[in-house]
Amino acid sequence: MTILFDLDGTLIDSTEAILEGFHNSFDLHKRPSPTDEEIKALIGHPLDVMYAELGIEQALVWDFVKTYKEHYRTIHCDKTVLLDYAVEAVNEARKIARLGVVTTKTGQYSRELLEHFGLMGAFEVLIGREHVQNPKPHAEPIEKAMDIMNTNKEECWMIGDTRLDIASAQSAGVRSVAVTSGYDKREQLLTLTQIIEDNALDAVNYIARISK
Repeated sequence: MTILFDLDGTLIDSTEAILEGFHNSFDLHKRPSPTDEEIKALIGHPLDVMYAELGIEQALVWDFVKTYKEHYRTIHCDKTVLLDYAVEAVNEARKIARLGVVTTKTGQYSRELLEHFGLMGAFEVLIGREHVQNPKPHAEPIEKAMDIMNTNKEECWMIGDTRLDIASAQSAGVRSVAVTSGYDKREQLLTLTQIIEDNALDAVNYIARISK
């Protein structure tokens, strides 16, 4: 069996670092900064999509992304924390499955964070934004992870906190468990799935029960 984890809102909380990165980029480019709530409503989407949704014209989006990354890389480890039960979730998952990470976050920073928290060794593969043409909700990130791990959709699960994760899993034909520890509310998740748990550990325990 294979279990793929999303990162932000599923295993880690990097909200503080993300918000600071966005506000810093708007300040440096001398644009009025969006509210924290407007930014948080878009977390899970790729950075270029987030900036476009926040009103940055397409010709400037990648300038903002570059500015964001330059600042984020200096603060991401200090201003990111593990979510409750994240370590337990990974440890329990390792007992029943091979593990991977599929995120729209930059893969380089994702790897650095997981190494910082001592968890990277649990994962065979990490698929970040730069590793695919089409990020979640497209099937490509999950399909690429399965291809690298030489596994198939019948034995693969995805755990994530947003509709992007669930839609990606559905597009890839794999089973999924949504969690309410992150950015989408239960009511939003219910538009795509009835399988919703409070956190990643509960999701892993659900998968273990179903797989017996």
